[in-house]
Amino acid sequence: MKRWYLSLGAVLLLISTLLWDPQITLKASHLVGDSFVRVLVVMPPIFILIGLLDAWVPRETMTRFMGESSGFLGFALAFFLGSAAAGPLYAAFPVAAVLLQKGARPQTILVFIGAWSTTKLPLVMFELSALGPAFTFTRLGMNILIISLIAFLIPRLVSPQDLNALRERAGSL
Repeated sequence: MKRWYLSLGAVLLLISTLLWDPQITLKASHLVGDSFVRVLVVMPPIFILIGLLDAWVPRETMTRFMGESSGFLGFALAFFLGSAAAGPLYAAFPVAAVLLQKGARPQTILVFIGAWSTTKLPLVMFELSALGPAFTFTRLGMNILIISLIAFLIPRLVSPQDLNALRERAGSL
């Protein structure tokens, strides 16, 4: 029940606004419905791809290409996968959990999520046409630098026990 407190609170707030201003309740209900439909459209294909990744890619292969000894290749692969991905950021987290289950190291997961959120190819192409190469490549360079810095620092700031707990939680999904 504890995990539903926030949702229950939102529903109660929505019901209370119904008494105060039905128009606001109607608008809020439409926004919630639209968001729910967007999630329902995006998530099934993501879960199908995750299932295929889980079934087709052996753990040994993932460990070799994105694991502890993968080096620069793991970062490059994570960056490419994140940049080439389609869909909103919330779709990256189930993919990241499967990658973690399969033996990818936390640094490559951080690069993957960072690339998914900031360096998608359609975004880069739009920025090139709308904002110009100077802005686009400056932003892209800064994002790559910051993603690399985060991937370098976070594992040093988080205890090994916390990293193992994260891996175990990803394994139980």
